[in-house]
Amino acid sequence: MLDTVPRLTSPWPSWPDTPGSGLASVPPDQPFTRAQVRAAASRSTGPGGEWAVLTDHREWHHGALPLPTEPAAWYQLAAGGGWRAVVADTSHPMAHDIVTARTQHLPGLTAAWCSLPFAVPVLCAPTTGPGVAALQTAVKAASAEGLPLKRAVVALTSPGEGRLPAAVRAAATMLQSQVSAVVTVPFDPHIRTYGMAQANRLGRRTTDAGDALVAAVLASAHRSWGDPLPPAVSPAGLSTPSVPARPAQPAPEGVLTP
Repeated sequence: MLDTVPRLTSPWPSWPDTPGSGLASVPPDQPFTRAQVRAAASRSTGPGGEWAVLTDHREWHHGALPLPTEPAAWYQLAAGGGWRAVVADTSHPMAHDIVTARTQHLPGLTAAWCSLPFAVPVLCAPTTGPGVAALQTAVKAASAEGLPLKRAVVALTSPGEGRLPAAVRAAATMLQSQVSAVVTVPFDPHIRTYGMAQANRLGRRTTDAGDALVAAVLASAHRSWGDPLPPAVSPAGLSTPSVPARPAQPAPEGVLTP
């Protein structure tokens, strides 16, 4: 799990069971080894086993940690750690980013994330009228920009018990033909109270929805790139920090530049 959100606005630092050395130990402007990346990752136990979480564990009163904005830097950090699958938790407003990039002729973060090897976008929205309205606007913006909506997965999260509102059910039906899959994540009082802390105590319906979400992402990836997936491009192991990184297979403990 890559936590791309600044420390004071991110819930991730309080959730892992065993904090690692944190993102501060792998500065984005310096070379690093795979062992450093692994040591930086915190450990969190969930229903599917242990997660490795790269987040900021410094005290709240420290200055803001300078995190890279370029998705390629996060991809290289993930590849440097050698994980087989990575989830990036991003926080930028998708529709605003797409429209701003288009009108100002700038590279957009959303487009850059979508262009990474084997990237499957997961769009999240609450199951409320305003939530799905914002989601539909984001989908329209992505479609106008030619982003890969057909391999995107939508996760609709329920903020409370009960049936989905009619507007939400209608929006989910309309989205089915525009994206790869739509998955509804039910309300879980444990998440409302504790977030993803004690993730191994999530409700059965929540873990089932998580399984369905993972299956939808894998199915989208397999439809796009084949089954099994071919090896992803990884950063090259470097003999000296001054050599620029090139796409290649990494050495097991080679020095990497983000």
